[in-house]
Amino acid sequence: MLISTILTILIIFGALQALAGGLVYVERKICAFMQNRIGPNRVGPVGLLQILADGLKFIMKEEFVPHYADKSVFIIAPAIGLVCAMLCFAVVPFGATDNPADADYITHYQFIIAKNVDIGILFIFAVSSLTVYGIILGGWASNNKYSLIGGLRSSAQIISYEIPLGLSILGVVLMTGSLNLERIIWKQASGGILEWNIWFQPLAFLLFMISSFAECNRLPFDLPETEQELVGGYHTEYNGMKLAFFFLGEYTHMVTSCFLMVILFFGGWHFPFIAEADMWWGLKLIVFVAKMALFIVFYMLVRWTIPRFRFDQLMSLAWKVLIPMTLLNLVAVMFVKEYGITPWVLLPVSLGILVGAGLIASQPESKESPLAA
Repeated sequence: MLISTILTILIIFGALQALAGGLVYVERKICAFMQNRIGPNRVGPVGLLQILADGLKFIMKEEFVPHYADKSVFIIAPAIGLVCAMLCFAVVPFGATDNPADADYITHYQFIIAKNVDIGILFIFAVSSLTVYGIILGGWASNNKYSLIGGLRSSAQIISYEIPLGLSILGVVLMTGSLNLERIIWKQASGGILEWNIWFQPLAFLLFMISSFAECNRLPFDLPETEQELVGGYHTEYNGMKLAFFFLGEYTHMVTSCFLMVILFFGGWHFPFIAEADMWWGLKLIVFVAKMALFIVFYMLVRWTIPRFRFDQLMSLAWKVLIPMTLLNLVAVMFVKEYGITPWVLLPVSLGILVGAGLIASQPESKESPLAA
């Protein structure tokens, strides 16, 4: 058991590092496609060896620490972000797992590092909330005004969007009756595609996805970096492997959030007639990874489609829009659970909340000052 766990950790750690490099290549290709350019095409066939070239560039660059920086904190900060992003993946199933409710659970290999953790979601939120320290400390230790502003923006952004991120999944937790990610998958898989949480919680999925964009510092929520304003934000003074650690942490966090969206709302490894509960684990793994890949591509398409928000718009969206909507959605789920109503009622309720929020937002603001009288 111990040996298999260690091997799983090593394989996952190496796979995530390789995947991060591959995602940089895919993102550059998608960017080129959307902007009618070519993208990487010189190093190797269709530019595939560009991944290796980028990795060697990071490794061979001279490691430089500004003389006016706090050197110890400056070096530790990138490691904090990467370690926290890796720890989040410890409780995320990345393939087929047995039903935790079965008596013979853990008699076969489970595609997860920490098996049957009953507080899996809480662990992810607890660890992911620590990633902000890497960004804040990196910006502060750089002793650079641009980096400091980027770190401050990140602290406000991540802390604000953690609230709707957490509230959005409480409805799923209430409907499943567990914080265990494996149980959430099996709850959906045992009932078929019509039991996927996306049918009952479409609003929660939308809010979770938007909050995940902000948590991962992805456009249109990349205010901590915002090259046009802050040159690079919190990592302006970083280079070499220290800069690579920040990028690896960001892409790992994105992969984790995509897995969570698949697990919480789209049935995990389940897919009708292709990956059912009693089918071969390889099919389940393929379906799981394919769903995750679709969400990653969606992340990248959004990055090159929607322009960046202003910072006041970013904060208003969290506090004035997302948090009230998540609270309304949570109250609706609690009402349904308390009175034993069919969960299908939540579908029109979610759409009603979304339409109502849109109507309120579309109302023109009064130009008259409230102090005019």
